[in-house]
Amino acid sequence: MQAIELLTTRSSMPRLIEPGPAPQQFELMQRAAGRAPDHMALTPYRFIVYTGAARQRLGAIYRAAAEARGLPEEACVQASQLPLRAPMVIACLLDYQVHDKVPRDEQFASAACATLLMQQAAFAQNLGAIWRTGWFAEDKQVAQALGAKADDAIVGFLYVGTPAVPTPIKPDKAIADKFSDG
Repeated sequence: MQAIELLTTRSSMPRLIEPGPAPQQFELMQRAAGRAPDHMALTPYRFIVYTGAARQRLGAIYRAAAEARGLPEEACVQASQLPLRAPMVIACLLDYQVHDKVPRDEQFASAACATLLMQQAAFAQNLGAIWRTGWFAEDKQVAQALGAKADDAIVGFLYVGTPAVPTPIKPDKAIADKFSDG
């Protein structure tokens, strides 16, 4: 896939099946993440990769958080099944580091860019991916279970696999009015 096509046709692929990324494909995704903008070379992110049965551990984290919220049993069961929607789920976290020249927001942006670059690398290799957030990404209990420190954050969960169906590319957004002359 050519770079301009990749950048201008990005579309999430929510229906993912086996196989997940092969080792060499995943290595390219990791290399892409390492190219994210990174002021002062802090590498302010970390990733936890769930494949195979490990996805059930992430499901147990989701379920415990749903139970702690007092959600109905059906919702708790559904929460436990969410990581099974793809062969690979990558929990993407801001790994905040106090630095006088690099504020937390900039570090979060770097972690988000690393996540997007992994997603783009997946697409470039004919894999499918979707970056999910929702309340699990904001939940303190989930963050704690993932080993996040108080100033860290969950950037999202990147689900990766083979597209189950061709995903239609959404039309371009009319965003010209979002730009103005200075």
